Amino acid sequence: MVGAATGIVTAATGVYVIPAVPYLQALGLDKDELVQACGLSFTVSTVALAGVLAHDGVLDTSVAGASLLALAPALAGMALGQWVRSRVRPELFRLCFLAAFLALGAHLAGRGLL
Repeated sequence: MVGAATGIVTAATGVYVIPAVPYLQALGLDKDELVQACGLSFTVSTVALAGVLAHDGVLDTSVAGASLLALAPALAGMALGQWVRSRVRPELFRLCFLAAFLALGAHLAGRGLL
C-alpha cells in the first residue's frame, strides 16, 4: 500500500519521499537500516522515473550526461554522511533525519509558492 501510494505521489510530483520515508521511520529501524531502506526506495523510484522520462522522450542525452556528472558530488556526500552517521547517537540521528526532511519539504513548498 505504501509503495503504491509513493508511486502515485512520485508520478504526480516527482518527489518520492512521501509517504515512504515516514512509513520507514515509523517501523523503528535502527539508523543504518533506515538509511539503507531509504536508499533502496529512492534508487527504485529514481530508476522508474528515469525510465518513464526516457520512454516519453523527455530525458535526452545532455540531461542524462549532466545527471551522470552529478553522481560524483552525490557519492562524496554519501561517504561523508556515512562517516557522520557512524559517529552520531541514534536519538540525535533520528532528530536530524526528520529535521532534514522537514526542511526539504518546507523548501519544496516555499518554492512552489514563489
